[in-house]
Amino acid sequence: MITATNDIKTLQKEMMLLRSFLIGVAGNDHEGSYRPEFVTHILTAMDDRPIHRFRDARSFLKQLKA
Repeated sequence: MITATNDIKTLQKEMMLLRSFLIGVAGNDHEGSYRPEFVTHILTAMDDRPIHRFRDARSFLKQLKA
């Protein structure tokens, strides 16, 4: 159960980063501009190969349990 909770927290953090990135790409949000270093870091990370490939829900859940 602890692993599932940690995985959920990790997914939530990743979703927050993705949301932050999308807001930065779309323009400025109500808080202002993003640091150029952060934007460069995220754009570089997008070029990296994915660690896992999920073909369906079952393989995704299997990887979460691992």
